[in-house]
Amino acid sequence: MCHSTLPNQMPTRRRAINAALGLTPFDLLLINAQIVDMVTGEIRQADVGIVDHLIASVHPRGQFSQAVEIHDLNNQFLSPGLIDTHVHLESSHLPAERYAEIVVAQGTTTVFWDPHELANVLGLAGVRYAIDSSRGLPLRVICAAPSSVPSTPDLEMSGADFRGDEMNTMLSWQEVAGVAEVMDMHGVLNGSDRMIEILEAGLASGKIIEGHARGLSGEKLQAYLAAGVTSDHELTSAADALEKLRAGLTLEIRGSHPYLLEEIVAALKTLPHLSSQITLCTDDVSPDMLLESGGILQLVRLLVSYGLPVTDTLRMATLNAAIRLQRPDLGLIAAGRTADLVLFDSLESLEPKAVYVNGKQVAANRQMLIPVHSSTNVLPPRDTMRLTPRTEQDFQLKIPNVINGKARLRIIKGARFTQWSEVTVDVKDGVAVLPAGYSMIYVQHRHAKHQLGGQLAILEDWGEMNGAIATTYSHDSHNLVVLGRDPFNMMLAANTLIASGGGMVLTQNREILAHVAMPIAGMLSDADPAVLAKEFKALRDLSAQVAEWKPPYRVFKAIEGTCLACNAGPHLTDLGLTDGSTREIVDPLIEAWSTENSTN
Repeated sequence: MCHSTLPNQMPTRRRAINAALGLTPFDLLLINAQIVDMVTGEIRQADVGIVDHLIASVHPRGQFSQAVEIHDLNNQFLSPGLIDTHVHLESSHLPAERYAEIVVAQGTTTVFWDPHELANVLGLAGVRYAIDSSRGLPLRVICAAPSSVPSTPDLEMSGADFRGDEMNTMLSWQEVAGVAEVMDMHGVLNGSDRMIEILEAGLASGKIIEGHARGLSGEKLQAYLAAGVTSDHELTSAADALEKLRAGLTLEIRGSHPYLLEEIVAALKTLPHLSSQITLCTDDVSPDMLLESGGILQLVRLLVSYGLPVTDTLRMATLNAAIRLQRPDLGLIAAGRTADLVLFDSLESLEPKAVYVNGKQVAANRQMLIPVHSSTNVLPPRDTMRLTPRTEQDFQLKIPNVINGKARLRIIKGARFTQWSEVTVDVKDGVAVLPAGYSMIYVQHRHAKHQLGGQLAILEDWGEMNGAIATTYSHDSHNLVVLGRDPFNMMLAANTLIASGGGMVLTQNREILAHVAMPIAGMLSDADPAVLAKEFKALRDLSAQVAEWKPPYRVFKAIEGTCLACNAGPHLTDLGLTDGSTREIVDPLIEAWSTENSTN
């Protein structure tokens, strides 16, 4: 159900009116519920009458008994269905229908999907695939128009380039409810032609504009809002969250950064009241964590465990989210609203016992009661690895004009929050000798938009890798990325993914340690979700044998975002070593000199 508008409902509403007046039976009557009232914060005893997809009446227990079907809720707690206000389904590595069958059973009934990962590989065709593959699902999928394709123009290249024309096209589709996260903060603040076109299209459409205000504060944050952006999920601290809330942004507290949640909750509890402009999102959830812990459900539980009142937390995940998405038909158990509901056993355990979508029960006890299939027979996009096999020499860092000697190089220090550093290396036969304690990163364009070869840089504070890790799921251009030390292991990892159509792989001792194939756009898998989750978890667990992880930043997840050139600091992309602060491509070679036995 990927749509943002609803068809003419008056025939259904006429039936709902009559049922609410007791003149005709309800299609479904839910009795003996405890309603979680998102307006007042009360827990109220009530019955709920449903006609077709609509809530027709919320009334005192026992007032009506006429219904085609009656469900006794046994004094359990009825909430509106949970809403995820910002998610990239691609991070689950599952097609939309497989994703839906997991999250709907957990109580999530609506998601706001930014398919910019697919768009960065496939362009407009990727967004159409997202929309078409979402049709007819028991999950209401509202789509955003990706604005970050690529996320950092001039510093990277992906499989497409979106400007004003592409944005106008997507915003004309009824399934699209707004502009997806505006990641090119530099372009917004400096008035780039591209970002002006995109923002103008968003403002002219009257639809929402999603933000990505990572690291913005003070006058830069104010200027970013002045451009028309109205939300942010890139929260870095409690102080950051409060500044953005005070500035007027809708907060999308995300579950993908759980280490921040406790301090954010503590800060929110100091406020005189909790704003309706606080919502919840998952952003990115891996397949194993989605199955084991849940998406929005797990985030709600974590926030409650840190002391946020359960009714306030549920409001953030329901009514607040519906307000944000401009969907007055969702987010509330009230007559006239869509009957998307989740029944919890208690407000302590928050275990979903039943889920209703459009007035029909679709899940019980975390199991779907209906088959989940898209209503359109859309073919998944494959064959997106437009690369020939790599050689071992591709993973050797060559120093020009020096055969034997030394070189001083600019390198990348740290994970997630990167800094510039320098190192002096020996040069032997024209190749840099990697010092102990350092590793390398390799990025190769995979979309056939240019013919530059692979790019190499040295990493500091990533530990000394004992093998290699490679991925084609690399925010946001999704080029081929390999981290390691040994050229053979790095070559083996790269070629494994080229052969499998994409995915993730670990190599060690010149052998494949673990491999998860993702042949759909190089990021989604055909595998059964349980099988995929098991394979993905095994790969992540085994990655600790290859890399020396150091939470919270140098972790497995950091591999997917290590090339995010839109963030401040140095990053390696398919175009070279970049500086996200100055928006320059930087020569890694500072100086080089030959030894007495060398030849210039």
